[in-house]
Amino acid sequence: MLIMPDRSRRLPSLQTLVVFEVAARQLNFSAAARALGTTQSAVSHRIGALEAELGVPLFRRLRRGVVLTPEGARLFQAVRQGLDTIAGATAELSAAPARRRFDIATDFGFAAFWLMPRLAALSAALDGREVRIVTLQDAIDPADQPFDAAVAFGARRGRGCRVTPLFPEVVVPVASPGCAAGRPPVADPADLLDLPLLHLESANPGRWLTWPDWFRAHGLDPPAGSGRLTFNNYPMVVQAAVAGQGVALGWRPLVDELIGAGQLVVLGRPVSTERGYVLVEPAGRHRGRGATALCDWLRRQAMMPVFGGPPAGAPQNAAGT
Repeated sequence: MLIMPDRSRRLPSLQTLVVFEVAARQLNFSAAARALGTTQSAVSHRIGALEAELGVPLFRRLRRGVVLTPEGARLFQAVRQGLDTIAGATAELSAAPARRRFDIATDFGFAAFWLMPRLAALSAALDGREVRIVTLQDAIDPADQPFDAAVAFGARRGRGCRVTPLFPEVVVPVASPGCAAGRPPVADPADLLDLPLLHLESANPGRWLTWPDWFRAHGLDPPAGSGRLTFNNYPMVVQAAVAGQGVALGWRPLVDELIGAGQLVVLGRPVSTERGYVLVEPAGRHRGRGATALCDWLRRQAMMPVFGGPPAGAPQNAAGT
């Protein structure tokens, strides 16, 4: 079938419009010629032919350079917007085969206990596209680690990115039911002083809550460090707690599913801080609909209730309340 052109849409050639756009930006035909890799006379000829086609002058010729007429300024705005739209669409289409994978950067604990159980839902939200999870225990810097989205702990701002709070830092003591079964019920924070405590090592003191912080929040001096177990990543801390090796600090909502499944029980009151998990989105570059869908999904999931409780991202009460 022969498709006839729409003769009601009278448009100059795209090449002519590109020459006009460069000349209008440079306001100098010689400079435009250098940018286009052609001659000044060729640019001048193209502009003259466009003016003749439209029947209006687009430039006023001066001794040094040119200036746009009102008609030229109107056409320049329209052409620039049109070329920007075309450039964005072609960039997205040309990158589509290579961008079927989405990179999410986060820490070990969030990846293991929050993200992994939701991977099937995430894959469905992204139409089955590949997801790559990059785990880092150190602070996440978008300048050093390119990603489509990151869920970072403690960051409130970042260079070249947008930061949105997801979950406040809410921490409760947790242990296996077997670990708690042979001991008197924990009725007071002081009851934990004599229990074996599991610690998470940090190269940056103060980045997240520690056992000494939890005890001080309840007005108690922390116990001495003898006989304690320390691990350098959070999944190992939680696995040790599930195995009955001691009491761990449980970050909500990371431990919520383990609590709901009965693998862990809460042994004390929560402590909240101003820190927490945030969504980090690289800004200032074209990211496409897929990356936007990924971040929208993370925000929606953060507001979903866990085991009939309040939304995971909802504000929590402070320590002792």
